[in-house]
Amino acid sequence: MSTKIIPVAPFDFVVFGATGDLSERKLIPALYHRLQVGQIVHSKEAPCRIIGASRSKMSRKAFQDFARKAIQEHVAPEDIEDETVKTFLSLLDYISIDATTDAGWQELKEMIGETPEDEARIRLFYLAVGPTVFPPIVDRLASFGLNSSNSRLVIEKPIGRDLESAQQLNDTVGDAFGEHQVFRIDHYLGKETVQNLMALRFANIMYEPVWNNAHIDHVQITVAETLGVGTRGNYYDKAGAMRDMVQNHLLQLLCLTAMEPPARFDANAVRDEKLKVLRALTPIGTDEVKHLTVRGQYRAGATDGEAVPAYLDVIDAEESNTETFVALKAEVSNWRWSGVPFYLRTGKRLATKVSEIVVQFKPMGHNIFGRVDDDLEANKLVIRLQPNEGVKQYLMIKDPGPGGMRFREVPLDMSFADSFDVRNPDAYERLIMDVVRGDQTLFMRRDEVEQAWKWVDPIIDAWEETNQTAVSYSAGSSGPPKSFEMITRDGRSWNAIDGNS
Repeated sequence: MSTKIIPVAPFDFVVFGATGDLSERKLIPALYHRLQVGQIVHSKEAPCRIIGASRSKMSRKAFQDFARKAIQEHVAPEDIEDETVKTFLSLLDYISIDATTDAGWQELKEMIGETPEDEARIRLFYLAVGPTVFPPIVDRLASFGLNSSNSRLVIEKPIGRDLESAQQLNDTVGDAFGEHQVFRIDHYLGKETVQNLMALRFANIMYEPVWNNAHIDHVQITVAETLGVGTRGNYYDKAGAMRDMVQNHLLQLLCLTAMEPPARFDANAVRDEKLKVLRALTPIGTDEVKHLTVRGQYRAGATDGEAVPAYLDVIDAEESNTETFVALKAEVSNWRWSGVPFYLRTGKRLATKVSEIVVQFKPMGHNIFGRVDDDLEANKLVIRLQPNEGVKQYLMIKDPGPGGMRFREVPLDMSFADSFDVRNPDAYERLIMDVVRGDQTLFMRRDEVEQAWKWVDPIIDAWEETNQTAVSYSAGSSGPPKSFEMITRDGRSWNAIDGNS
């Protein structure tokens, strides 16, 4: 089965932080792939331009060499085509620019063009930089008149470190760009399986009647990583897993799982329903935080068969209470989900890299098969985001052979790699093209971001007020034992982090 490629309109794509890690690993390969499949169409009549912008002094040729190397290292060899690479590199230009002064900004304006025809083109400004330089870049885009009606601003997380800073950043952005021009990107929402979660719920009649507290026992959302903090140690020590992962990625996945069916599939209708979920989250304060949350920090151990140092050994501090692992129990207080716990966990240096949503259904109300209670497992739906994207519905069937009714749990397995004869696009490919099209469905709205902080901030404050420490866990394990105690108290257990579910 193949997919239909719909070309997008010509555009100018300006990447601030163009020589950084995000640009190298994700943005350049994503744009190359979209050119390769024909979604980006480049010609003299309809040219596309990709302009790298950073403080580094670099010629256009040097930036093209940087991009060529990025393609060689981050694009599969079978997808590298000499003519496509040559065409892609011809789209590239580069300008040295200082976000905190006026140096280079007039030159950028002239490079983009100032004629009515130039201003009518779609312009994307992608801020692949640290959050501290978001405000000066936005201010100068406005002061130099680069925020035309067809301009679009893309900003990465973190969007603030708390509610107050998020509101300040949103105010700065809102002074220069309309909300319809702002694309707050969460790459998890661009993953194929995340969108298939919506297709599963709203394009199939079988799930909606049972997608509620009458039939679902609980939901688990796991984002486990084998990597540590790497070169981000100094940033991470000021953020922690709650700010870095829970406030955005995990809460967005919770919203898509728990939201009501929107009236139609458009940006505001979908985001309205997600916002309702965030508003319905039961607050976790000082009285509940020790029972409903677990903080962890990895110590030395081994991942992927290699010894790795402890968190404290890779940051510039002798001691730290920053969490590299969070597990928590959340509740959505509305008619659909009342009484259904949502267990969230995320951590670094865990046993396996896996992101998944597990919808655990309730057991059968009555067993007609006699003394085989232990053989009947409750159904569960496992939505795997990475690796090996796909969906598995676990069912009970009769074990083949004579000798009575013996049961076995088996999955109905839909692996995207096996089901579709196409390369599965990276999330950034889809999201960048959505920005070009002006489709905000998979992007966070201002009120979503701020409502998420309204729920997260009291948890962080409660940790400080109660002196809740980050308990240690071995690198290469499944997390702190206390995270298992938290869910075991409710008579439940975590889905194993083993990469096989």
